[in-house]
Amino acid sequence: MLSRLGALLQQAVETREPSVDLLEAFTEHWKGITGYYLEATDESIPARQTDIPWRLKQMLDILVYEEKQHPVGEAGPCLEYLLQHKVLETLSTLGKAEYPPGMRQQVLLFFSRVLSQVQHPLLHYLNVHRPVQKLLQLSGDRLGCGMEKEEVQFVAVLCTKIKQDPTLLAYILEVSSPRPSLWWLLRCFAAPLPLQGKSILNGRRPSPPRRDSNLITSLMGLCKSKKSRVALKARENLLLLVGLAQEAAAACLVRSSTLCQLLTEHLCDLYSAVPTSTDPADVLALERVSWRSQGDAAGDGVFPGKENLAAFFSWLDYLDELVMGAHPVVADAIAEAVEEKFFRGILQPQLLQMSELDVLSATAVLTGTVRQIRSPPLLHCLVLFLLGSDRHPETPGDTPHPLRTQLIDRCNHLSDEVSPILTRWVRDTGDAEGQRRWSHPARRAADQDLEEDPYFTDGFPDAGFGSAKKPLLGSAPSGKGQVSEVVSSFLCLVPEEAKTSSCMEEGGYDTYVHDALGMVQACRANAAPWGWPPAPRPLDACYPETAFYEGHFLKVLFDRMTRILDQPYSLNLQVTSVLSRLAAFPHPHLHEYLLDPYLNLAPGCRSLFSVLVRVIGDLMQRLQRVPHFRAKLLLVRRQLMGLVPGEQMDHTMLFKGVVVLEEFCKELAAIALVKGPPEGPP
Repeated sequence: MLSRLGALLQQAVETREPSVDLLEAFTEHWKGITGYYLEATDESIPARQTDIPWRLKQMLDILVYEEKQHPVGEAGPCLEYLLQHKVLETLSTLGKAEYPPGMRQQVLLFFSRVLSQVQHPLLHYLNVHRPVQKLLQLSGDRLGCGMEKEEVQFVAVLCTKIKQDPTLLAYILEVSSPRPSLWWLLRCFAAPLPLQGKSILNGRRPSPPRRDSNLITSLMGLCKSKKSRVALKARENLLLLVGLAQEAAAACLVRSSTLCQLLTEHLCDLYSAVPTSTDPADVLALERVSWRSQGDAAGDGVFPGKENLAAFFSWLDYLDELVMGAHPVVADAIAEAVEEKFFRGILQPQLLQMSELDVLSATAVLTGTVRQIRSPPLLHCLVLFLLGSDRHPETPGDTPHPLRTQLIDRCNHLSDEVSPILTRWVRDTGDAEGQRRWSHPARRAADQDLEEDPYFTDGFPDAGFGSAKKPLLGSAPSGKGQVSEVVSSFLCLVPEEAKTSSCMEEGGYDTYVHDALGMVQACRANAAPWGWPPAPRPLDACYPETAFYEGHFLKVLFDRMTRILDQPYSLNLQVTSVLSRLAAFPHPHLHEYLLDPYLNLAPGCRSLFSVLVRVIGDLMQRLQRVPHFRAKLLLVRRQLMGLVPGEQMDHTMLFKGVVVLEEFCKELAAIALVKGPPEGPP
């Protein structure tokens, strides 16, 4: 009889015949489901092989059809029956019991379809959001293995509904009520349920769910799925959830869930899973990872630990996008949790320890982290973590920020990586107040005594070297030079006898200008939102009574430049790379301090140009003591270009330093040409 009734109902639904009593049909199907538990004798039969899926489908069709027959916002008799008789409550309990096998899967599908296809607001009702909470508590349960597809579909519907009406979040995240008793379940059925032979009472009932399980924990569990499509869909829906525009909902998400804790714990767990034996060089060589690539980064150029490393950076990239699209309340909370648990809780102790290998590994990860992060809240936390919060002019007697000081000091260690870590340092120089500490106190009035440079005033020894044809430091009375003169000053720093690029048939100076143009444009685009001033601040506004201090960062870089003739080639490339990048940024104080050869310097102060002048003087004195230095210098350049085998010879490090010095001066000249003349102080 039930099968004939079902067929008749289906026909009525399809033909929209009003002759069938929808409520009667709906209740008959529900009684058919509950009656299964009275009549079934074989508890091993899967749910999909019973008539339960078909009856649930009929109930759904009736609800959808009934809704179309009533005015918008008015609940029909079948929907009222669903709510008043706690149909969803009972189904959630049956899904929890997982009887018959696969019942939870059917319940999840039914809930998803009802919530998505019935337009009447449902989640506000206690008899709807309470069973929804119970189903969410089952996420990740051992009996639910293999149901991730249905689970992610269920949470996706919930996230969509919450996006449409953010007030629903409070209902979904509400602490669930205690588990219903078996006797409550029995009273929902038409007749008593036999106590013998049923799996609900024979160990199939799962253990009590964790009381903190909710939509957030379900989404987080699915985000970690090994099935890439499931994880991707879960992450997309979490993005949807954190982007709620309503502030009350955002505050509820932060206060009433463990969202920030779970996100950060997973980041820390993934970092801990990276083998300690992973080569720092491999970490630095890893390309930027996208969370949407789902493991693609681990496929190319495999090295030990790459899969774990890619998983860590993938999740970091996801957190970055999560913060980027989240409500400001949520974004700040996530960023603060990452700073507290990962930056300060894990990275900082590793960066401050003494083991060189551990420090290199942590520094390599920090480099990748700097490269990965783009969202302003996370960048802000990262900058504070690396640099500290003090923005006053730096003085030699300051109490230093421990991590910042340690990282900069390690630039003096030959095994440390300089460029990738410190390039982002310039991100903090967007505050004009922070710039005062190393620019204006050095730029004194033109009538003050200029710093004397012995290599320019004394001249070079008469040893076959032509005098450098360049303007003397400070010779321009205005303290500024025309662009052509600035470019000439840098191009002429290295005497012709020490230049070798013209002998190698390399690309001309145009290549440097082209590269500089790209770098300057990129730096301008990056700095556009930072509010940098267009011109230097006037001298009288810059603590004229304060002795100039170039700052710890530039001090180390300048000190490194003074030792360019005695350092490894790779380290010289890193130091000059950082300085070139700094010179390319559009801050007027950076421009005058790094690119103005005519900057009037107070006694004891130095600029990049004055440092280079001293290096050139030292170079000329050394080269005159090396027999046949010109031929040896050409050979070293050919070796660096790969034209001849790289045989070791005397003074190889010196000659490599000369090559780097020549290229660096051409880079600075090209940057100065592209940027044009600096604006004068108001």
